[in-house]
Amino acid sequence: QVQLVESGGGSVQAGGSLRLSCATSGYTASTTCMGWFRQTPGKEREKVATIRTGTYYYVYYADSVKGRFTISLSRDNAKNTLYLQMNSLKPEDTAMYYCAAAPWSYCSDALSRTAFTFWGQGTQVTVSS
Repeated sequence: QVQLVESGGGSVQAGGSLRLSCATSGYTASTTCMGWFRQTPGKEREKVATIRTGTYYYVYYADSVKGRFTISLSRDNAKNTLYLQMNSLKPEDTAMYYCAAAPWSYCSDALSRTAFTFWGQGTQVTVSS
């Protein structure tokens, strides 16, 4: 059973930084596309960044976060942790951020939200101007 637990959200002023973490278990990292999504009230959940490690290494960033956000996956004591380092934050980055997993999926740019079948509970990020 895949389990995802986010942490690290909070409030920050524009130009500041935050790092989100997602403690993960129950899947094989080399065959899974992991991702961060965000959602604001009344809008669809948006794909922010995805990563797949191993033979088919691939990283994707939405245009709105390129050059500011960095996704990474680390392994420690047989558990994987997904990170999203967010720098130069803007008020428009304010959203609920979700960690997600798409088992047995390549992380292509076109990989849709529906391929992600496991989700965390979300962590709020608020950026004030």
